[in-house]
Amino acid sequence: MNTIAKEIPTSEDFEQLKTQPKTTRTASRAESLANRIEEGAATLAAFAEGLSEEEWRKPVSESGRDGRSVGVIVHHVASVYPIEVDLARTIASGKAVTDVTWNMIAELNAGHAHDQAGVTKAAALELLRRNSREAAAAVRAFADDELDRAAPFSLSFGAPVTAQFVIEDHALRHSWHHLARIRTALGR
Repeated sequence: MNTIAKEIPTSEDFEQLKTQPKTTRTASRAESLANRIEEGAATLAAFAEGLSEEEWRKPVSESGRDGRSVGVIVHHVASVYPIEVDLARTIASGKAVTDVTWNMIAELNAGHAHDQAGVTKAAALELLRRNSREAAAAVRAFADDELDRAAPFSLSFGAPVTAQFVIEDHALRHSWHHLARIRTALGR
């Protein structure tokens, strides 16, 4: 048998996986997702900690016009972790999410930007650390079958997506997405 053939899993290997206790199998996927949420939040926090007050207040361009400040965006990422995890829990339970629209999100973001215009770096970073830690803990509790469950999701145009997709596309990606936009705005 050549080396490549030895590395390809056999049906025997898959049968052994089926007999492992569920907690052994489920921990790795949920743990990996949770670790990546924590990594994104820590990366955003580390970058934000090094910003000057002027950089913290700098508007980040949105569609060619000045938008929310760097500080408001960091606070925004922190504040929506609970919502993002709740959406994933809903999908994991097999229920459709039909009442959340991108227009609603834009309105919530505008209200948040107004309400948090003067947010301090210390307050935003504390919330980012706490909420990302709690989001990661919640994600660690997902079982594989919950991560695999799909239901219609209005933010994906009603497509039936899995709970894992919702976690990856929202709670996990969010900090990375905004960090990239902040870096671009600051020329870093």
